[in-house]
Amino acid sequence: MIKSLYAATYSNKTEKMNTNSIIQYMRKNWVNAILIAFVAAMLFVPEAKAYVNQGLMKIGLFQPDLSTDKLEKLNGSVAATNGDEPTYRFTAVDKNGKKISLEELKGKVVFINYWATWCPPCIAEMPSIQTLYDKYKGKEDVAFLIVEIENRKDKALKFMEKKNLDLPVFFPEGKIPTEFFKGSLPTTVMLDKKGNIAHITEGMADYSGQDVVDFIEMLREMK
Repeated sequence: MIKSLYAATYSNKTEKMNTNSIIQYMRKNWVNAILIAFVAAMLFVPEAKAYVNQGLMKIGLFQPDLSTDKLEKLNGSVAATNGDEPTYRFTAVDKNGKKISLEELKGKVVFINYWATWCPPCIAEMPSIQTLYDKYKGKEDVAFLIVEIENRKDKALKFMEKKNLDLPVFFPEGKIPTEFFKGSLPTTVMLDKKGNIAHITEGMADYSGQDVVDFIEMLREMK
């Protein structure tokens, strides 16, 4: 009886000591604990990393380079083999199964974004693309193709619904031109009305700024 009582008392003291030790450790190392939790979130929670990236965009980082100098050679080489205008072959399908090709979009400025639902930079830049899209919604000479590259239709549409986005989601049918997409996510391509590549960004960027609007307006005015 005495031994049992002693054992119970010892066990309670041990548990209290362990609890106190944990509390003391946490008090002394709370910064490390927060840092570990932050790193874990960045590694395993795409939305957390996207949130941080969005903060960086808000302070002016990750602006798209809208210069066209590097793209003249590429467009020229394609035009040389296909006549006066470049012919990039790409077909996509919307959520209802309707196909659309780049050939059909000649005469329009085309904004193409290649993305995936698991990609934190893709998630981060989507609100800025929505802002840009809202400015051109209903404009007949501007088209947006938000291309989810893995053809995960249900997941992509649920993502848009969850994030309160109404962007026109498409899915690739066949190969994506290597001139457009070399594997980096996200990748954004803008085409002028003749189908020339006017802009490419590999990686995350903020498309909500006036500089992007001005660039698209310049493309709209081109014949």
